[in-house]
Amino acid sequence: MTNVIQNIPKISVIIPTYNSEKTIKTTVDSVLNQSFTNFELIVINDGSTDLTLEIISQIQDSRLKVFSFENAGGNVSRNRGLQQATGEFVSFLDADDVWTPDKLASQFKALQDNVDAKVAYSWTDYIDEHGQFLVSGNHITVNGDVYERLLISNFLENGSNPLIYKEALVELGGFDESLSAAQDWDMWLRLAAKYSFICVPKVQILYRVSVNSLSSNLARQEKACLQVLECAYHARPIVNKNIWNLSLTNIYKYLVCKALQKPFSRRKGMLAARFLYLFFIYDTARFKRVNFTFKLLLKIAIVIIIPTSISTKLMSNNKMKYI
Repeated sequence: MTNVIQNIPKISVIIPTYNSEKTIKTTVDSVLNQSFTNFELIVINDGSTDLTLEIISQIQDSRLKVFSFENAGGNVSRNRGLQQATGEFVSFLDADDVWTPDKLASQFKALQDNVDAKVAYSWTDYIDEHGQFLVSGNHITVNGDVYERLLISNFLENGSNPLIYKEALVELGGFDESLSAAQDWDMWLRLAAKYSFICVPKVQILYRVSVNSLSSNLARQEKACLQVLECAYHARPIVNKNIWNLSLTNIYKYLVCKALQKPFSRRKGMLAARFLYLFFIYDTARFKRVNFTFKLLLKIAIVIIIPTSISTKLMSNNKMKYI
């Protein structure tokens, strides 16, 4: 009986993957090379049609478990992984992102040292398709009841970040499979409505930015973000109405910056113009950020007016901060 208990992994790491042949080996290796070793790695193959499954099958490690299903999307895959998980803690990792070797150890220690917290998170930086550093993330530290701050913006920044008590995820029913975007923000908000968070103030998540990782449907992303925000405010109403405006301001700031990422097109430029207008309307500090707004307006004008090949060259050296 003692041996059985000892063989149960403390942490379940879940990687949903779909056609990730270019990055899956690097992502899996960043888990297998963790200094914390008492984990299981659950890969949910979401109907991949490329060499993803073949690449994973060549990795020899007893902690690695692979489950294949027909394609159903990221939310369903995360929930399928959660159903397979046996660890007391769970952490999700997208198939193109990377962890630093001390990620699990640091977050696990943070939860052990802060018994009231059910979620530990770290800081994020951004890398390109070749693994080269692009820009720093927000590097925000908020502990305890983070709900109001998380309403203002998703400072966890991505779905590859936190370590979470499995029982908390199960109690909340996992990820909302009806959402087409902003699924991680929705999950973190629902956790924050009930549980305390603790921050590990170190960069431990490297989020890979590529053409494929950018949303091709920004209007759909806008709709999902607004849906998440509306549900969150109904779940736990906030007395301070300024937080609502701050939330909308950051949503549209995020969307306008997304629309101004490669690949450029006139259609995305027009969307960026609409998002910038709404950002300006909701931003109560609009007149303190005139320079920032003007720079965005200039970029939008370049994308809309100038042919794509030329606008791409003009903006190729402009590394916009990811929010």
